[in-house]
Amino acid sequence: MPINITMPALSPTMEEGNLAKWLVKEGDTVSAGDVIAEIETDKATMEVEAVDEGKVGKIVVPEGTNGVKVNELIAVLLEDGEDASAIGSAPAAPAAPESASAPAAEAPVAAAPASAAPAGPAPKAADGNRIFSSPLARRLAQQGGLELTAISGSGPHGRIVNRDVEAAIASGTGKAAAAPAADAPKAAASAMPSGPSSDQVLKLFEDGSYDLVPHDGMRKTIAKRLQESKQTIPHFYVSVDCELDALLALRAQLNGAAPKDGDGKPVYKLSVNDMTIKALALALRDVPDANVSWTDENMVKHKHADVGVAVSIPGGLITPIIRSAELKPLSVISNEMKDMGARAKAKKLKPEEYQGGTTAVSNMGMMGVKDFSAVVNPPHATILAVGAGEKRPVVKDDALAIATVMTVTLSTDHRCVDGALGAELLAAFKGYIQNPMSMLV
Repeated sequence: MPINITMPALSPTMEEGNLAKWLVKEGDTVSAGDVIAEIETDKATMEVEAVDEGKVGKIVVPEGTNGVKVNELIAVLLEDGEDASAIGSAPAAPAAPESASAPAAEAPVAAAPASAAPAGPAPKAADGNRIFSSPLARRLAQQGGLELTAISGSGPHGRIVNRDVEAAIASGTGKAAAAPAADAPKAAASAMPSGPSSDQVLKLFEDGSYDLVPHDGMRKTIAKRLQESKQTIPHFYVSVDCELDALLALRAQLNGAAPKDGDGKPVYKLSVNDMTIKALALALRDVPDANVSWTDENMVKHKHADVGVAVSIPGGLITPIIRSAELKPLSVISNEMKDMGARAKAKKLKPEEYQGGTTAVSNMGMMGVKDFSAVVNPPHATILAVGAGEKRPVVKDDALAIATVMTVTLSTDHRCVDGALGAELLAAFKGYIQNPMSMLV
């Protein structure tokens, strides 16, 4: 019997992915464990292995397709002795919501969900032939007053998908259709409670001075998680100024004493961010009641400080995690951070390298930002926003002096870390920053 290959869930939070590349073609024979495709998730590009052996009978979703839902059919594998005529008997794949680049109409997928009903039946051209279009594209065209007959499709087999309609709206092409039913705007509004529709926004810019850039998986995931965080986590914020002069002096000494590798290059080069990671990890070790996560049933008390570090990448950010950072020397933290930072920018991190963690650091000091407040990233209960170190006037021994000062702000989940506990954690962090030799003990 033919074997369905579906879009795998490559992480617990994955809902859809982009089928970046097929490494096999129809007719190829594969064995279990062979790499058959590359999938781009919201965070990384990962390889997909075959779990059975057989011949690739049909590739349902072409490479380059975005927004393929988890468990959506992407290919069919034929067992020994079967030919392409057996594909029609393959069991149907689980139903998946409409995506921007849906499979071809003849692909053996389940019927569209009921939520697509308002788009109406598939339209026909003047010659009576069916115009292949997705339910979402039909609904957008109806709302935008466009005729599908005037739109060229870019989906599989010329199918019109939502990006084609959005492009037609942006360019002003497409013959005006009859006005949508009076209740259509209400239906559209109820389907998009998180913000205005594209039509509502575009009406404010009728001069066409914009480009439409579809959201990729990463941006959708970031938007969803941050919205959930601010809606469900009661944030509070604690800020403190830390003097950096002693830390900068120690950093220079440690970097100057770094041994050289075979090419004569230092085996490590510490940054202020590396020492910030270590200081936060040690502070969580010293204040263990703040190294927690909230669940409705329990307080999760972590045994180690796993520090996620926000890394900016094209289209968003990702937080590679330094595990058990309180136990690692500064040189190890530095080299791990450089390695994972480089692989993060190339989208080559493994899920276990960026999922989980017990806290996080977001450092915008290198961008000249003085101070800011970050959003708690569940399951963390804290995140430290780090500003730039700058020369400021300070009072020492009742006299005015100049010091290099850095402002940090701790964002905290008030459900599990109260104000006094957050202040205690931040005081411990400041102690390590201003007395950095204590991080070497």
